[in-house]
Amino acid sequence: MNLSLDGQNVLVTGGTRGIGRAIVLAVATAGANVITCHRNDTEDSQSLARELKSVPGHHHLVKADIGRADDIERLLDECRSRYGTLNTLVNNAGVISHIPFAELAQDEWQRVIDTNLTAPFLIAQKALPLLAEKPSIINVGSRVATVGLALRAHYTASKAGLIGLSRSMAKELGPKGIRVNVVAPGVIDTEEAARLTPEEYEALQQRYRHMTALGRLGLPAEVASVVVFLASPESSYLTGEIIHVDGGI
Repeated sequence: MNLSLDGQNVLVTGGTRGIGRAIVLAVATAGANVITCHRNDTEDSQSLARELKSVPGHHHLVKADIGRADDIERLLDECRSRYGTLNTLVNNAGVISHIPFAELAQDEWQRVIDTNLTAPFLIAQKALPLLAEKPSIINVGSRVATVGLALRAHYTASKAGLIGLSRSMAKELGPKGIRVNVVAPGVIDTEEAARLTPEEYEALQQRYRHMTALGRLGLPAEVASVVVFLASPESSYLTGEIIHVDGGI
């Protein structure tokens, strides 16, 4: 199987931490040129920039908040000026908060919907003129979209909406050769888990040992490898799908 992305130009939103960072490094290592964005200048963004310098290709970090329409325009302008075309778009950036439904304020509902659902819509729509022949759009969803989760009604709704958006896009854009798929991670061992106390982390591990067929949390690289597959020619007849990377929850 040839999972080389040599010569591809890829945009990955929210690429400095967690799953997004793993995706950026995986597609760059596979041979692609990568642009990614981040909201704030942090050690995460600085360390990613340093790491990408050792990976062949033309890679760039852009400070942009995808919750803002003007920042989306600026991000795509960067893609246009640096690459001219895009072969793959990965809508990964997202936000989450844990709030009881009865206490969920409309402003917080809107913030999560705007970032997790409206932004992927806007980015994909505005990126259409940039897309090269037979491009791939990959939206990073979540396993909770199909099962629901307490305290995350707004997050679950945004990810469920992303599935509907992606399937409709796949039907409409397929005749133009554009593939659209969703990668839906389960519980992944990211920096958020690393912030837990050893006792809290072990409790989390114990919980998912019982909940998942594989008996563990997933790794960011395990999600990233599926994204590389969907960006590669090997997935050329796959569109409108939701691929759950969840260890068998």
